[in-house]
Amino acid sequence: MLLRRVIPCLDVAGGRVVKGTRFVDLRDAGDPAELAARYAAAGADEIVLLDITAAPEGRATLLELVERTARRLFVPLTVGGGVRSTAGMRAVLRAGADKVAVNTAAIADPGLIRRCARVFGRQCVVVAVDVRAVSADGGWEVLARGGRDATGLDAVAWVRRAAGLGAGEILLTSIDRDGTRSGFDLDLLRAVTAVVDVPLIASGGAGTPADMVAAIVEGGADAVLAASVFHRGIHSIASVKAALAAAGVPVRPVEEAA
Repeated sequence: MLLRRVIPCLDVAGGRVVKGTRFVDLRDAGDPAELAARYAAAGADEIVLLDITAAPEGRATLLELVERTARRLFVPLTVGGGVRSTAGMRAVLRAGADKVAVNTAAIADPGLIRRCARVFGRQCVVVAVDVRAVSADGGWEVLARGGRDATGLDAVAWVRRAAGLGAGEILLTSIDRDGTRSGFDLDLLRAVTAVVDVPLIASGGAGTPADMVAAIVEGGADAVLAASVFHRGIHSIASVKAALAAAGVPVRPVEEAA
């Protein structure tokens, strides 16, 4: 049976990990390489590092930061932010990433997903999708540039298209829930898992281990991603995995990460 994953997220701005609410009011949370190593030792299955100011600033990913973080890890590292071409993806992979997430550039040029999948294999290509609800009775819109720009794209339709173009994984973030610790948007997760068969990482709203259980058991996610609950020591990776295991969700035991 496929193991479900618990993934800490490192949002990086100015070379430091930051965390806010709904992508604003960012506060310093530490050094990326140190936090990544700490989470890996604590049982994280993967690490996601997002250079959240690369797209708004129109620059490439900070490769030195990727290299420094990758050197500290023995679990897979996904890196996103600032990748606009196959050459950019190659540079991030050479810096030590195992997978690369594309977001804003893929919205502007969906063919980027296909080109990256053909060159590097779809297992390396993660499409990050940031969404907000547009109506009380369902429906979500894709946002670009770190949640700054509305695109008019329907989130479910975009995810389906991205998977068809070659995305090996979807990182789906509810901006409405981000940093609120109010639980994942289960309706959103169910809507997406109904139309794609690639792995889905649920992001935005993790507040308790029970929320993460619900994202997988009720929402159909393959992995759960969280930031503030781990950065602030509210919950541990071990407690999340214990809750998942108690609910019958197969996970890699924490003790194997030591």
